[in-house]
Amino acid sequence: METKEKRFEGTVLNGFLMLFVDLVLTIVCPALVILSIAIDAVPGYYLVLGVLGCILTIILWCGFIMLEPNEARVITWFGKYSGTFSEAGYYWINPFYGTKTLSMRARNLDAEPIKVNDKVGNPVMIGLVLVWKLKDTYKALFEVDTQTMAKQVQGAVGTDVKSIMNALEKFVRVQSDAALRQVAGQYAYDDEDGSSGELTLRSGSDEINQLLEQKLDDRLALAGIEVVEARINYLAYAPEIAAVMLRRQQASAIITAREKIVEGAVSMVKMALDKLSKEEVVELDDDKKAAMVSNLLVVLCGDDSAQPVVNTGTLNH
Repeated sequence: METKEKRFEGTVLNGFLMLFVDLVLTIVCPALVILSIAIDAVPGYYLVLGVLGCILTIILWCGFIMLEPNEARVITWFGKYSGTFSEAGYYWINPFYGTKTLSMRARNLDAEPIKVNDKVGNPVMIGLVLVWKLKDTYKALFEVDTQTMAKQVQGAVGTDVKSIMNALEKFVRVQSDAALRQVAGQYAYDDEDGSSGELTLRSGSDEINQLLEQKLDDRLALAGIEVVEARINYLAYAPEIAAVMLRRQQASAIITAREKIVEGAVSMVKMALDKLSKEEVVELDDDKKAAMVSNLLVVLCGDDSAQPVVNTGTLNH
């Protein structure tokens, strides 16, 4: 998106030099006024010069500005945008310029989890953490109505840095909520049957975060805000279905575990029968093999520990 931000090209003087000049004028001009009144021999125009000098001194005192690193002053000339000044230090500019200070430092937004419906309609709770900073001062002040949003009292427009930045933070919060709902609605919470292979909110964290960051960039570019990083930091089923989904996940996990146990048990039984046959430890007919397989599967697949039974008879008995 094209920007209209530009660097301030007006007169900017060293603040300490102008401070010295103002201090001199503050002493000299009132002295001229006092001398012209107290001493009749002093020419009358000294009084005029002293009064004009005092007025000029008061005006000059209003032109000092101080900027810290990663701060910027948006400068206007009777409502017309003149540029943005962002060099840290102590300066003096024409006091008839209007200035508004903005912070260019990075800020965090830890959004509270919100309830949304995923792609298949399941209600889920999802939250995000966002790192953002101001990049374009013109858009922040003149493309978005931050000054009106920063109202302190009825009928007053907020122009101080704190109120304007709070208004921008509110804008970021609202747009983050909308972007999070948009992204969450495009994907299912989880791959329920495990066979679709589709990207889900749980499995595709990196891809989901990249998409979320892109959506936030598109929405916040209007206000001149740059997204440094955006991550989903909370993801869970909504309370009304959490218990049911937990039981479903537990059942799925039990089935998967049982499949592994049975697969391992069959492999172990086959190995045991092959070993007995190969080393000719004992000869087993089909009935005894079936009984042995049954017993081994019960022992290997059972939840409880097996209780050994000592058979003192013979196999032929």
